[in-house]
Formats: sequence, C-alpha cells, structure tokens
Amino acid sequence: MPATDVRADAVRVALSRVIDPEIRKPITDLDMVGAVSVSDTGAADVALKLTIVGCPAAASIERDVREATASVPGVSSVRVDVSVMSKDERAALTLKLRGPGQRVMPFGPGTLTRVYAITSGKGGVGKSTLTANLAVALAARGLSVGLVDADVYGFSIPGILGLVDADGFAARPTRVDDMILPPVAHGVKVISIGMFIDPEQASATGGAVAWRGPMLHRTITQFLTDVYFGDLDVLLLDLPPGTGDVAISIGQLLPNADVIVLTTPQAAAADVAERSGLVAMQTGQNVYGVIENMAGLVTPDGSVLDVFGAGGGAEVARRLSERKGADVPLLASVPISVALRSGGDVGAPVVLADPADPAAAAISAVADTLARRGRDLAGRRLGLAPV
Repeated sequence: MPATDVRADAVRVALSRVIDPEIRKPITDLDMVGAVSVSDTGAADVALKLTIVGCPAAASIERDVREATASVPGVSSVRVDVSVMSKDERAALTLKLRGPGQRVMPFGPGTLTRVYAITSGKGGVGKSTLTANLAVALAARGLSVGLVDADVYGFSIPGILGLVDADGFAARPTRVDDMILPPVAHGVKVISIGMFIDPEQASATGGAVAWRGPMLHRTITQFLTDVYFGDLDVLLLDLPPGTGDVAISIGQLLPNADVIVLTTPQAAAADVAERSGLVAMQTGQNVYGVIENMAGLVTPDGSVLDVFGAGGGAEVARRLSERKGADVPLLASVPISVALRSGGDVGAPVVLADPADPAAAAISAVADTLARRGRDLAGRRLGLAPV
C-alpha cells in the first residue's frame, strides 16, 4: 500500500477519536467525514460534513479535526473542507441514530433506562435544584444521564445548570430535520421548554407559558420522542408541583417510571407531598422513595435550627409505605445550604463546586444508591441458553 494511503488510513483512525459534542458519538460513525487524502509532502485534506447549516458545534469540531489530523506522523499541514450534509445524508443519519422505529418513544415499558420522575406536592421546595444536582452527581459517576425539565410553567433547569447566555436566555437545541439534539451541561443531556421560547417573546411576556392540558401533553410527548438522548443509563424528569396535567401525562407515557417524592420537613408540605405520591400510585408508577429538603440549618456553634420544622420526610415515607403495602424509604434529608442555593443561581451545581458541603454529601449519597441499581433488566430476556 502506498505511504500516502497508509497515512490517510491513519488520519481516519485519528478522526475516529473526535466526538461530536452534541450527539456524543465519533464523527466517523456519524458519516461526517468524507474524502481523506495525504500528499507525498504530507499535506492532508479532510472533507468534514456538518449536520446542519449554522451548527453550533462547528468551530469546536473543526478544531478537533485539525488537531487529530495534525497528530498523525508524516502529516505536515492540514486543510479541512467544511460542508453540510445533504437532506438524504441527514435522513440516513437520523435513521442510523434512531433505528427503524424513528418516532417511537424509547423510555416506556421494556426500556433498559432507569426512569425517575421527581415530584412534589407544592412549589418552592427545591425540587429543580435537587433534580439538577442529582443528575450531575450521577453523570460524575460515569453514567449516561438525561434530564427532562417537565416543569413547563416554572422551568428553571437551564439556569441551574448554566445553560443560559449573558442575557439569561436558555441554550437552543440543535435540530437535524425532525430530531432534536439536547444541549449538554456537566455531562447531562438536558431539554426544557425554556429552550424553545423565542427571546423576543420572552422579553414581551417574561417567558410566561400559558398552555392548557392538550398542549402540555404534546410537549412532553415530543420531549420523550423527538429528542435524541441516545442510550441512557438514567433519565430524570423534573415534574411541576402538584397533581395536574403533566403528572398525569407522565403517568400515562411512563408507567414504568420510579417516582421520588420531594418534601420539606414542614407538616403542611408533607401532607401535600403525600398526594403527589398517591397520584403516581394511581397511574401505576412505583413510588421509589422520599427526599426531605431544607431539613435543618447548621449554625456556627454546631447546633441545628429546624427552620421548617422536623420529621416531614419520615412521615411522608411512613404514610406512602402504608398505602403501597411495601417500604418507601426516606432516601435523604438534605440540610439547608447557602452553597446549594448560590450554586443554582450561577449554574454551578454544588455536588461539583463544593462536594464537601453537607447538602452536596446528602445528594451524592442518593446518587450512590441510584447508581448501584444499574440498568433495568427485570423481566427481560437476555438471549442466553444453558450449554
């Protein structure tokens, strides 16, 4: 084989280590690399095909392609010819990623992905902050994690994870035909209704969403069907407070989901949180456990000030255990934490920014528990037979 062909093959091998930052797969597997040639003098030419015009990752992909090509021994210069996939090439890519059943929701019964719906009876209990930090903690443990911000009216996940620009507008997902590629933050693939609100509309309305039941159901269905998350170990859903349309839609779409109920220690909050768990049971979902947030404030002298009372999480777990006829454990009591709050304000999750913080430690302990469960193989044929 001529030396130039050997070098071209070596370039392709190097390019197989370049990962598309949105799809999280090698660009060679995505058919984004066209012709590759290396001249006798070591001048390398690489044809790079982006998925869409204006691809937000174009600059980083081209940079990585140049660096990977230049690292091949014998390459003296690099030229990258950037173009865009044709309609047929994008259709082929979509088919390759999704498989033959292109518009099938992949997280229903039979999925290997562990699905957790985080719910609460009332707002203001820190559900979005806890969900975001739990997702980041799971990703830090090497799991492939997706997060759906299903709190359509009160979406806040993009801000908590730092997926906003200087003006506070959420990052926009990339569309490849009818496939939506979710932005990634701290290793978590994220989708939120806030990513689809036009900045001009947001400026005029303050980002308010005024939708009724059918529109909400279609939006959640689209998030679960058209967004390409890839092969996930865990999918988390941040549900809106209460027991309304979204909670019912999630129950219908994902009857296999495990529900985690979030409450504060306050008795009134515990009463309402219990109802969200009961609705989950009525839709056939499994109530997996309870997390108590704002469990206490550690003062400088070491004493604990129970600002919101005490015992609400344990009480919700006890009541739901009685209703279920099986144990619903209290997974964690997360103390009041300035670091947890401030991290959410600036897009720096406390489990990464300050892992020694007591709240971060409590959330990380829950992540350890969920990570140990692994993928859901219950009731599935493994294709094995005795020898």
